[in-house]
Amino acid sequence: MTLSEEDYIKTIYHLSEFNSKSVATNAIAEQMKTKPSSVTDMVKKLSEKSLVNYKKYQGVLLSEKGRLVALSIIRKHRLWEVFLVDKLNFSWDEVHVVAEQLEHIKSDALIDKLDAHLGYPKVDPHGDPIPNKDGVFTKSVKKLISELPVGSQGVCVGVNDSSAAFLKFLDKNKIALGDTFKIMEIEEFDGSVTISTRSGSIRISKQIATNLFLEIVDEE
Repeated sequence: MTLSEEDYIKTIYHLSEFNSKSVATNAIAEQMKTKPSSVTDMVKKLSEKSLVNYKKYQGVLLSEKGRLVALSIIRKHRLWEVFLVDKLNFSWDEVHVVAEQLEHIKSDALIDKLDAHLGYPKVDPHGDPIPNKDGVFTKSVKKLISELPVGSQGVCVGVNDSSAAFLKFLDKNKIALGDTFKIMEIEEFDGSVTISTRSGSIRISKQIATNLFLEIVDEE
C-alpha cells in the first residue's frame, strides 16, 4: 500500500469509529483537506483492493481487511507516541506529527519488538487505546467533564482535542493523564467548571470541559 492509501484507510476508520454508518466522501475530503473528486478516485482504488465497500452516493465503509489494516497503522502510530514520550522525552504535544511519519514503517518485527520494549502499553500518551498485533483493544468507559454533574470524581483518561495548543494549555495548568479530578462547581451562565486537581482548584472553560475525558471512580 502507498502512504496515501494508508492515510485514507486510517481516516475512514476514525470517521466511522463510533457508528457503523457509511462515511460520506465529502467528510473524507474535509478531513484530508482535498477535493471530493480525489477522494472518489482513491476510494475506487481501495475498493479494487477489497479494503473498502463503496457504492456511489451511499458512502464508504471499511471491509474487515481494511479495518485490520487501519488498526495496524493506528497501533504503530500510538506505540511510536509512547516511545517518543517515554524514551526520547518528547512532550505529548510534539509527538503526533512525528508519529504520523513513523506509522508507515512496514516491518512487523520492528513493531512487535517496540511493543515488547515498551512493556506492552495499553494506551498512548493521550489516553487512546493501543490495539495489539491482532487488532484487539479494550475501550474504557469514559465521559467528558462537560457531561458530568457536580460531585463527580474520576481519573483523567484522555483528550478529545490532541492539538498542540490544547496540550500545552494542560501542561501549563499541570493537568495530566492519570490525575484524579473532582467537579466542584458548574457555572450556569457560561458552562465553565471548577475542578480540584493535584495542584489545587482550577476553573476551566466549557470548551476545555468538552475536551477532557474522565473515567468515573466515585460519585457523591
